[in-house]
Amino acid sequence: MTANTRLTRLGLVLRTTGADVREGFVEVSRHSLALVGLVVVAVSLTFMARPGLQMAVNNWVLGWLEMRQAETLEMPSANDAAYRATATSVKGLSKNQLAVTYSLSRRYRVSPEPIAALVKEAWTLGERTQIPATLLLAIMAIESKFNPFISGTQGAMGLMQIDPEAHVSELAPFGGRLAVFDPLTNLRIGTRLLQDLMLQSETIEETLAQYASASGQTDGGLYVERVLTEQRLLERLF
Repeated sequence: MTANTRLTRLGLVLRTTGADVREGFVEVSRHSLALVGLVVVAVSLTFMARPGLQMAVNNWVLGWLEMRQAETLEMPSANDAAYRATATSVKGLSKNQLAVTYSLSRRYRVSPEPIAALVKEAWTLGERTQIPATLLLAIMAIESKFNPFISGTQGAMGLMQIDPEAHVSELAPFGGRLAVFDPLTNLRIGTRLLQDLMLQSETIEETLAQYASASGQTDGGLYVERVLTEQRLLERLF
């Protein structure tokens, strides 16, 4: 047998084998698709016969998708402080609180209801800490003009310009770092900081100068003057 004859036979064998493999693959694929089709038909008939089962499966799938989406986006809980609205009716305020609320609302162009919530909380904190509520409100006015989402150039945030990195432990119970944008949380932490500084200082001016430094203010003297002027304006309303 010559070399050419051997090559010819080898080529014939390879073509035959390739054809057999191709036909086998097509046949297997056809049967697999048929099997998948039968499964789909069987599942569809089952759902048609048992609507309750279909609803249960749909609910499970939707629940699983929502859970995965929340995990992927790291969506915060609706209970997180940053997602809570802070407002209250002015009807429950005292005469002095009402006067302060409307004055701040007009001058800083904020609706009375959010200001009322802050005024009420400032009075509560003032009674508890012996810090005048008007001083707390004056600090908020100068630090943020009652914008709860403002951020300073030195990293301080919120109404009283709290540095979230310096108050991690205080923010943790309220939902973490984003809680710095919750008005009441920010006010409470700012009040605690102010109280601590008062214990270390001999005068209110010194306390405010230290607070200015903590919140990232560069001109402590001007800051102290502005806060005290704002406080006097509020106290004249009584």
